[in-house]
Amino acid sequence: MDFRLRIPIQKSNYPIDYNSEIVSLGSCFAVNIANKLDYYKFQNYCNPFGIVFNPISIEKLVERAVKKIFFTEKDVFFHNDLWHCFEVHSELSNPDKETFLSLLNQLVDATNQQLTQATHFQITYGTSWVYRNNESNQIVANCHKVPQKQFLKEILSTAAIQLAIDNTVCLIQSINPQAKFTFTVSPVRHIKDGYIENTLSKAHLITAIHSFIQNDALCTYFPSYEIMMDELRDYRFYESDMLHPSTLAIDYIWQLFKETTISQVAFDVMDTVDTIQKSLAHRPFNPNSESHIRFTVKLQNKINNLAVKYPQIQF
Repeated sequence: MDFRLRIPIQKSNYPIDYNSEIVSLGSCFAVNIANKLDYYKFQNYCNPFGIVFNPISIEKLVERAVKKIFFTEKDVFFHNDLWHCFEVHSELSNPDKETFLSLLNQLVDATNQQLTQATHFQITYGTSWVYRNNESNQIVANCHKVPQKQFLKEILSTAAIQLAIDNTVCLIQSINPQAKFTFTVSPVRHIKDGYIENTLSKAHLITAIHSFIQNDALCTYFPSYEIMMDELRDYRFYESDMLHPSTLAIDYIWQLFKETTISQVAFDVMDTVDTIQKSLAHRPFNPNSESHIRFTVKLQNKINNLAVKYPQIQF
């Protein structure tokens, strides 16, 4: 007997291969999938401005990159000994204002180039709940531990989310008309918003995505949220916080992603890359032994042979 539900997933009409260039944007689950793509040496560019959870903030950053709207002093502020920007993640914050602005604007340039040349976009939305800054009346991507009294918390309507998705896709297609998109909803529950509120948030995202993609043949949906909720129900599939997917769960969802979104012609190369990665991680007892020297030569030959066919793969 099979004691699990199996969610049917339609195979992509535009699968990824080793010639694809991928941009991954969104929540921490986007990073989970991007880490897998990086491990297998796909050409992947992930969250240049850090993790961003809501559709409006992703749209804003895409607009900046597409239109090359550079950051200025009015876009940054000083708090807790660091310069921050409400549009980007705190991992980019810096103690020096000029260095911070320079970094942000280098990222605008680099992201513009990536958006222009990418073949595939993986966009993962995490939440419909947003924080609006009282002073600017703008939705922020990150509050940077600024007192909560300076923000108004609200939930985006499905119409507002669908408009943000539409704007994001149109902006990218304005400089990259043949871009393909895969949307997904993060399986991480945002329990700080409340249990019922989290469900409402995810429902808004899912409704908006499906309303949008039914009218665009270049856009598809990958059900990572549904896989987590309906296939991986046991708590062994969660981290100790009982909210984030465990390594086992991420590996399982990745396997389904691979089977439905990556071209089969890439599977042999992925196996070779996996073998090389594991070999590179090997720590010998005696690095100077004959057996290890032969192992090293054989490994380098594998890397060289792969580089002949795929020069973009670097270890």
